[in-house]
Amino acid sequence: MTAEPDGMRRQDREILDRRELDELLHAAAVCRLALARHDEPYLVPLSFGYDGRRLYFHTALSGRKLDFVAHNPRVCFEVEEEPQVVEHAERGCAWGMAYASVIGYGRLVELQGEAERKRGLDEIMRHYSGRADWPYAPAVLARTRVWALEIDSLTGKRAPGKPEEV
Repeated sequence: MTAEPDGMRRQDREILDRRELDELLHAAAVCRLALARHDEPYLVPLSFGYDGRRLYFHTALSGRKLDFVAHNPRVCFEVEEEPQVVEHAERGCAWGMAYASVIGYGRLVELQGEAERKRGLDEIMRHYSGRADWPYAPAVLARTRVWALEIDSLTGKRAPGKPEEV
């Protein structure tokens, strides 16, 4: 995995520590997945799992997301810790946000075979429940597609909780 291709404008806010990026990915409740088809963007919030190398998602057998993925498996994703509004008692333009986020790029690959698909679902379940030994009903598996996002690059950014002077 590499850093963001174009660099970060606010380098003073960049998160360079890979452990901190991983912590944010493990702690996030939602992953926003950005897809593109021709000149049409599509952004969707998803539940996910993360094993330190790849993100995992599940989908139905068909739908808009999958139409986009079939056209272009290259995606961008974002996760964040809960942002907080930072108020300023005197100046409206001095308000801001305290946050930490991770943005990455990669390629979606559909997992094949029952064992591989179960492993992806296990990572999603581990993300939310802390355990990965859940049973999956055959009927549910038959109507579920499981995806791995092969991450090419990651960047992180953190804004402090103190308003900037304007």
